[in-house]
Order: sequence, then structure tokens, then C-alpha cells
Amino acid sequence: MIESLLIANRGEIARRIIRTAKRLGIRTIAVHSDIDATMPFVREADEAMPIGPAAARDSYLRQDRILEAARKTGAEAIHPGYGFLSENAEFAEAVIAAGLIWVGAPPAAIRAMGLKDAAKQRMIDAGVPVTPGYLGEDQDPVRLQREADAIGYPVLIKAVAGGGGKGMRRVERVEDFAAALASCQREAASSFGDDRVLIEKYIPSPRHIEVQVFGDSQGNVVHLFERDCSLQRRHQKVIEEAPAPGMDAETREAVCQAAVKAARSVNYVGAGTIEFIADASEGLRADRIWFMEMNTRLQVEHPVTEAITGQDLVEWQLRIASGEPLPLKQDQLSIDGWAMEARLYAENPSNGFLPSMGRLGHLQLPETVRIDSGVERGDEVTSHYDPMIAKLISHGKTRRDAAQKLGKAAANVEVWPVRTNAAFLARTLRHPDFLSGAVDTAFIERHVNELVPALDPAETVLQVAASALLPKQSGNVWTALTGFRLNAANDRRVTVEVNEKPYLVEVTDPRPAGRCEKGVLFLEGEAWAFGPRRAGHAGGGTGASDGAIIAPMPGSVIAVSVAEGDSVKRGQPLIVIEAMKMEQTLNAPFDGVVAELKAAKGSQVVEGSLLARIEGGE
Repeated sequence: MIESLLIANRGEIARRIIRTAKRLGIRTIAVHSDIDATMPFVREADEAMPIGPAAARDSYLRQDRILEAARKTGAEAIHPGYGFLSENAEFAEAVIAAGLIWVGAPPAAIRAMGLKDAAKQRMIDAGVPVTPGYLGEDQDPVRLQREADAIGYPVLIKAVAGGGGKGMRRVERVEDFAAALASCQREAASSFGDDRVLIEKYIPSPRHIEVQVFGDSQGNVVHLFERDCSLQRRHQKVIEEAPAPGMDAETREAVCQAAVKAARSVNYVGAGTIEFIADASEGLRADRIWFMEMNTRLQVEHPVTEAITGQDLVEWQLRIASGEPLPLKQDQLSIDGWAMEARLYAENPSNGFLPSMGRLGHLQLPETVRIDSGVERGDEVTSHYDPMIAKLISHGKTRRDAAQKLGKAAANVEVWPVRTNAAFLARTLRHPDFLSGAVDTAFIERHVNELVPALDPAETVLQVAASALLPKQSGNVWTALTGFRLNAANDRRVTVEVNEKPYLVEVTDPRPAGRCEKGVLFLEGEAWAFGPRRAGHAGGGTGASDGAIIAPMPGSVIAVSVAEGDSVKRGQPLIVIEAMKMEQTLNAPFDGVVAELKAAKGSQVVEGSLLARIEGGE
């Protein structure tokens, strides 16, 4: 068994690997950027080495610095996690050349699955079904038009070197093909320096099915069944589950065996995922599920497979990298119950799902499900890395059991002042069509108006807020909130009944000290801020009516034109915030005096944070 392991990753990925490595008695070494120096994964590792500034290109993507850290710490192996350098064949070769153990796919396998056309041709040669289409070298527009006509419309034109939706066009009619092809080729050449395309049959009701595979150095390959990752937004997975709803035993056997064939065709070793696209217009059928691509690494959603099989996939990786055979044979693996995973992101669904940055002043995650998280209370979500706060993973006897458990967990998420998609997840998991298994990749787009939380509080929220905040005795509701702080045990958790339905809510004071001006109500995955003169969704508006100047979006303060004690006139510019190349000027709501100023030029602010307060008149 490996004795020391350097983890070339960060956050929840690194913590996940550290957890298993420590259980196996392996010494763990973390590498970290300067901004990550105090993060939980750094503290939990046995040893840690800094490798550069915050930007990933200057730290986590610096192969030379990672290898130097391995040399200095005496690491025996490197685990790349997922993302960053995990599918970089050159890095894998450099690790091996340095005499270290690479806990990942063989470099040759990574390369073999790199380009879409070459990978699909390899699958055809191996007898793995691929989406009907044209993969030929002849790129003459006349030939491509003829192939598209033969496939039948609608078709997809896809850049051979494409990714992330670039260089892709859906064509509904023969008359539109030539213009779409020219547009796709221009975009492909601009984005990837390669204008070659392939053509595929467009799947009208697509499901994203993937199969977890493992291979060892003795030539053995097994699958650990399938996952369904159809719940996506902008090609990014939101909720994953295992097994796939509607998958019968015969179809499962066909798809999983196709995945094993795919892995064998590239002499695969380690953890990998074979991704398929399914035409679910008539349910899942073996003759309508086709190879799409292979991810030559562990996946973000691997916990759902762990839940239904009872296996630790990171342990499998470490044992295989140590030269051991697969821990179990195929006939020793079976499915137990149902599992689901939801990705909790720091983002604002009501504002186009834009990232929400800042310090996690209040963070309370449910204890009823498995939580894989890279952050703790007080940590900061920055613009440098993926804004995922945690993965919530449930396991139940049935699909409905798992969905209900996960939906309840999402509804009990409490985060402030950073905004999250918790309420969006809870609504999705409770949607009747989701519960019935009627899912495909367009589900969220189709139901987005039902799933995205409202900007303004519903009547129920107002009633709950009033009941929770109003003290039983007479007196001013706002002065009664004194003493509540985010980082203390003084927060009030109360059960409020509205229309015969109980709600468990927390009333807290987001200000670190001083008299309380605001209470925060956590309800059904949302955070609502209430004050004596305004009530609204956390982070909404500028707070002009009561003199509170609130950040309308996360960003950087690029100008502050006043100081505490200054007199200001209504409409006078006070603070300028920049985010995503957009500037927003915040003005004085009325004549008065700057009683409080929290903003400073160059500082980063989160949506909903107090920047200044004007007093003196309205």
C-alpha cells in the first residue's frame, strides 16, 4: 500500500481523499495556493506546502511546483482528484517519470479519449454503440450536407475539438444546414484552432447516463452500475442519482457491458466513467443508448455510487495504484437502494444563477445526509475557484425515499450572507415530474419558472417572519432582538405554525456587534432579511428607504467618494461597485450624514452586505 500521498487539488476534493487515506494509514500532503492557506483541507492534511498565488494557473495548474512539493515532502504518490490536472496526460507522464506513483488513468488512455472523433471511432471498432452520425475525414460541405440528409433531421453539428457547448449547432431543416455549418466551423476555428466537425443524430428527449468502471494492472475490468445525471443547467450537472430511473435489468446489463468494453479497448486502469446519451422518448431501451465520451478520472458524483454499492471508490483507486487487484469481482457487486446527490452552490438563482461571493458568516448544513464540503463557517467563497459549498448525498430504500430525504435536507440549509441554490434544489427535488422520474436534460429549462425562488417574500414568509420575530410579550419587535449574533449560541430557533403547518426557523442578527437592525429568517432553503423599515430577500435592493446602502451584487469596490461624518445630498454618488465588467453607482437616498461606512476601495463585497448608512432625514 502507498505510504505517503500528495493531493494535487483543493477543497472538498482534497478533504474527501484525505479522509480515506487517513483511514488506510497513509500520510497525506496538501498543496495550496496562498489564499487557501487556512482552508480545512490544509489543516486536515499531515503536511502542507504552498505552491503559489490564488489564480489556479499560478498554483494548482503549475506542474513544476507540484512535483517540487512532492520531492521536498518525500511523497510516494500523487492523486490529482478531479478537475485541474486530473486528465492531463503530460502531467501524468511527468509524475511517472519522476519515479512517483500516479493515482489516475494511464497517460495513453487519457490521450485515446481526448478527441471526440477519435474516441468514437475507437468505440465503433470495439463494438460499443455510438450515436448515429458521420465521423469521416472528408470535410467538404457538399459531403457533410449529404451525410446530414442521410442521418435525418434534426441533427447536431459538433466541433471535433469542442467542449462546453462551443462549436455546436442544432439544425432542424435541410435548408438551414449550410449556414449552420459555416457558423459552426468559424466558431470552432476561433475557439479551438480546428474547424473540423462531426455530425450526429439529434436526440429529442435526451437522458445522460454514465457508468462507473474500474480496471486494475492485471487486466481486470468491472463496472459499479450506472448513474443518471440528466438534471443539468447549461450543460452543468445539478442533481445526480443512482441507479437510473426506469432502467430495467436487461438494459442495465447491455449498457454496463458496453462500458466495460470501452474501458478494455484502451487498457484502462483506475477509476473512469463512460458517458452515454439515451433517447428516452419511449423509455430507456438498450438500442437507444449510445456512447458519448469517457472521463478518465473519478467524478464529482462518485458518492452516489459509493452509497448504493457500499464501496469506497477512493480506497479502490489507492489499492489499484499500489498494484493490488480489484477489491471485488463483478458478481460480488450489487445495488442496495437508491442514492441522490445535489450540488449546493454559492449562486443567486433569482439573478441568472450568478456566483455569490463572500464570507460564510453563518453556515449550517443538515446532519441527516452525507455532506462532502470544502468549507466551514467563516471561510470565504472567492472568484478564483468553483463556487460549490457542499455536496448533499442521500440514500434510501427507494427513489422517492432518497428524493424526499434530500429535498428536506436542501430545505434545511442555512447560509448567510452568501446566497445559495438551496431553495432551487429543494423545489426541484419536490417537483411532481421529478418524483415521477420524468427527467431529461431539458427538465430545468422547462420548469425554471416553478423552480427559481421569487425575489419578494411570499405571504407565508411574512407571516412566519412576524410570528418568529415578534416577542410573546409586548414591546418593539426590533429592540427585542438584541443579543443575537451569527457566531454565538444566542440565535433563536423557534417553531412557528402558519395555516396549521409548522415551520422551524432561526432568527439571528447578522451584525457582529451593536444594536440589532436586522433579523435573518432561514426558511425552506432561503434566507430572508427583515428590518424595521424594510423586508426583502437577502441581498435584494439597495436599502435606500431606511438609509442602508446595500451591495446589490457581489463585486469589488472601485470608488468611495465619502467618509464617515460627511454631509450628503439626495442622489449624490457614494460608492461604485464593479462585477463582471459592469459598474454600479450607489447614491444617497436622501439628504443626511454618513453615519456608518463599511466599504473601502479595493475591497470585495458580497451581495446583500451593508456598505454604508445614511442618517439625518428623509
